[in-house]
Amino acid sequence: MTRDLRQARIGAIFTFVLAGLLCGTFTVRIPALVDRLGLTEAHVGGVLLAWGIGALVTMQSMRRVMAYAGSRAVLRIGGPLCAAALVLVAMAPGLPALLAASAVFGLTFGTVDIAMNAQGSIVERRAGRPLMNGMHAGWCVGAISAGVLGTAAIAAGMSFEAHLTVTALVAMPLMVLTGRWYLPEPRVAAAASGARGPRRRLPGSVYLLGLIAFCAFMVEGTVADWNGLFLRDAVGAPEAVAALGYPVFEFGMLLGRLGGDRLRTRFGARALLVGSGLITAVTFTAVITTPVVGVAVASMLLVGLGVATITPLALSLAGTATATPGPSIAQTATMGYAGLLLGPVLIGFLAEHASLRTAMFTAVVLGALIAVTARFLPATAAARDHEAVPAGDAKDEHPVAA
Repeated sequence: MTRDLRQARIGAIFTFVLAGLLCGTFTVRIPALVDRLGLTEAHVGGVLLAWGIGALVTMQSMRRVMAYAGSRAVLRIGGPLCAAALVLVAMAPGLPALLAASAVFGLTFGTVDIAMNAQGSIVERRAGRPLMNGMHAGWCVGAISAGVLGTAAIAAGMSFEAHLTVTALVAMPLMVLTGRWYLPEPRVAAAASGARGPRRRLPGSVYLLGLIAFCAFMVEGTVADWNGLFLRDAVGAPEAVAALGYPVFEFGMLLGRLGGDRLRTRFGARALLVGSGLITAVTFTAVITTPVVGVAVASMLLVGLGVATITPLALSLAGTATATPGPSIAQTATMGYAGLLLGPVLIGFLAEHASLRTAMFTAVVLGALIAVTARFLPATAAARDHEAVPAGDAKDEHPVAA
């Protein structure tokens, strides 16, 4: 691995870490935000919905932007803007301003999310081996770090405004510095996209991968928003123990992603997707059927291990489905984040009309659906190797993004 490629890989991983840190910091201080502005649960739902819609709008539009500009140019602008948007959230004086700031934060995050995955795909191509799971492990590190730092900030009495502002001001120059290490898009990709490229229909495999990402994100959203309440109310865990469910799940995700690239090399992408879907279904069944608190919490680690590799694999395969990775990754990620938004809403609806335990079986069905859908992926799409490109070849540079 050349020096430029090594730096690009580190830069991509570090971007995932910073993105996880920014989003995690916002999430972990939501209770403080509620107290600061006197928000109701409905208000919080609206704030999160504004963030999600902003992210989805940007992700869908990024199909065209990425084809023309490339991930390096987009990240160099979008990364610092995402950090700056967190300051807007911190300083919002009331609910209307908070909704607007949350939407802006979502818009900028959507830009970063698509571009950093596209950059990861470029690094994979240059390296000629799977690397995307390791990059997504960086997100877990950032999210876990946000939780730890958030706990420390709360213990130190740091206000919501100060905590978010300090985090943003630290992340902003780091985003700028990391931008020096990104790789440009291949010239062949830029030529292939052309003026008509963004409007062409993407290969069918991209939409299958989008469905897989939709299911995986829906499982993650279900765990993030409902697992604590389920452990407390349905399993009978004390609130402090119930709160451990999500960090245990995230730790399982981290472990799974650290080993995911090796598993992909050994078993292949399609087999790993099928196995991950089945493991997710089986382990989530254990969570929602056991009456033992310890077993339910421990099973969340296994759920995290099972679902960990699914989203990185889907995005990685989408990045190789077309000549330029940006548009196909944008489509797959957009479908995935739709699941992240829809999942918690669907669980709430089912819980109200049946029971929370019954509603949580949705995650079991989603795991099985992932396994079934993966079987329909074209063999070439599921097994395509990343082609290594000489890092020093001047012909590989994107004429716009360079």
